[in-house]
Amino acid sequence: METQALDFPKINAVLRTNGTGEVTINGTSHAIEANDEAAVLTDAIRLITETAVQLGRPVRVSTTDPDGHGLIIVSPEGAVSEAAPTKPTSRREQDPLRVGVASPAQPADAKATASPATGAVATPSEETPAQPAGAAPLTSNAAATHAQEPAPASAAAQEPSTRRSLKDTSFLISTPVLEPASRGWRGALTRLGFRIDPSREELAEREDIRTVSQHWPGPRTVAVVNRKGGANKTPTVVMLSAILARYSGAATVAWDNNESQGTLGWRTEKGAHDNSVLDLIDSSQALLSPSTNAAEIATFVHHQTADKFDVLRSDENEEGDHEVTAEEVDIAHQVLTRYYRLIVMDSGNTARSANWRQMIHHTNQLVVPVTAIEDRAEAARLTLQTLESRGGHDAELARNAVVIVSESTDAKRSMSGDALKRAKDEARRIADGFAPYVRAVVRIPYDPALVNGPIRYEALQPATQRAWLAAAAAVAKGF
Repeated sequence: METQALDFPKINAVLRTNGTGEVTINGTSHAIEANDEAAVLTDAIRLITETAVQLGRPVRVSTTDPDGHGLIIVSPEGAVSEAAPTKPTSRREQDPLRVGVASPAQPADAKATASPATGAVATPSEETPAQPAGAAPLTSNAAATHAQEPAPASAAAQEPSTRRSLKDTSFLISTPVLEPASRGWRGALTRLGFRIDPSREELAEREDIRTVSQHWPGPRTVAVVNRKGGANKTPTVVMLSAILARYSGAATVAWDNNESQGTLGWRTEKGAHDNSVLDLIDSSQALLSPSTNAAEIATFVHHQTADKFDVLRSDENEEGDHEVTAEEVDIAHQVLTRYYRLIVMDSGNTARSANWRQMIHHTNQLVVPVTAIEDRAEAARLTLQTLESRGGHDAELARNAVVIVSESTDAKRSMSGDALKRAKDEARRIADGFAPYVRAVVRIPYDPALVNGPIRYEALQPATQRAWLAAAAAVAKGF
């Protein structure tokens, strides 16, 4: 069917998540509005099929949806298939002998040389002198005689057996069956009964989900650090905790390791008590007792009912002046690793404080958030530089850090097109600047749901959720 589909007429089809779409046939636009994606797709296929019926042949359609771009073929009968990408046939494929591709009889280890002028590859056999037409191959008598001699009868018995061991094979299929598409045009076609492979974007998302869904041996501690306030540390802690808890199902706690008062408690749900990290430290002996039930930890943490992780708040007593010590960090960490598999630690702005340095001692993966503003980026750089200069474990954390760059909110408030573009360009510039020095850099688009009030994963826009999933996958790869 695809061989009959031509590039004329030019057909473009757009599918949107809000129940609208558009089919453009040779410049004539047909708007579509329906209750859901499947209904929009049905109308779109109807319009395209009518064109195929008029032409009496299949038509090629360029598709656009939130998941990307693609090509499909629609027949006059309404059958839909995915178009294979066109690939021009190279001269090498047209005439292998012309560019010196080795024949099956050529030795496997024959070296090839490339012509700098043409790029064609020539094998050693092509470098022999030209022979007159009909001349016999230039072969020595000894070589010809040796080739005609039968192998000794005992050769098979003398040579080691080449038969493979049964341990080296299996009849089980190790590659999982690829599930059909579930997103955009492809997903809508799947729901209508057509089997369409997922797009590259959907495959990448599936891989990120697989990564964050893994279980790892032993507890892991993630430290979220930047010595500058307003760098998005607390939203980063919340989002990483939510995504990793949701997908992996691992017991996860977000710990506000501010030396005095932090803001993690302000941006998350509050439980039916006012307990903080100081209360947990005071009760550590009982919590570490073998006879203590695992559910007792709920007395000290605040559960996030939608996002499935717990929060250990910092001390919020305005009249108190207690600052968490290195020893108290050790005690709290010992308690939490008994009850949780994943600890995501928020932090203060003082890299010299005792609790900050002891947090780093327990850290398995470092995350450095930064908003796309110069002073925040510079503070992030200095934070990494400080750790790198200390050497050992600290330097290793800095080299394997994940930097998360969020777009500035200032441009969003103005809603100016030029300001929005500058904000994206600045985020890209800062991300590119960090890339050579850390393990991974992820950019996060602006989202008003992250600016004020309690943070909820479901309140984020789809593009923001996807970006945070990529960030969480980058972090999980360090486990």
